[in-house]
Amino acid sequence: MSRSTVRLADRPGDLGWTVMAHGETYAQQFGWNTDFEALVATIVGDFAASHDPAREAAWIAEADGARAGSIMLVSTDDPHTAKLRILLVTPAARGHGLGTRLVDECLAFARTAGYRQVTLWTVDVCVSARRIYEAAGFTLTDEKPEHSFGHDLIGQHWTLRL
Repeated sequence: MSRSTVRLADRPGDLGWTVMAHGETYAQQFGWNTDFEALVATIVGDFAASHDPAREAAWIAEADGARAGSIMLVSTDDPHTAKLRILLVTPAARGHGLGTRLVDECLAFARTAGYRQVTLWTVDVCVSARRIYEAAGFTLTDEKPEHSFGHDLIGQHWTLRL
């Protein structure tokens, strides 16, 4: 990878790519079923239908001109809390800092938008993403066993005070 960028997910195909990339990547990497892709499609669809650009945004990472990652920040019922959603870097683009750049962009936006904290949900098998979250200052606030996407996993909630 010689050139990478992070930009707003505002081009035709960006949101659809996000759903497809999550479905394919997590099926290949973890054997997850289409329940996960359906969850991502719901998150993306809700964002596309009614996001507030002053408080919510999505980004795409590109590597050598091709989409290679995504992240989203959405509001919650608490006006001071945002939720980080759907961080992904494709396997071919990993190891070049794109995940960290996506998270940094997301958190910079959250600060500018006036949020006081950002939360996220992930699962224990997403080790690389958890390392990025920890490096950004997130702390694990809760975890519990659950059956999701066709597998027994440990669901985790993380929080960052801004």
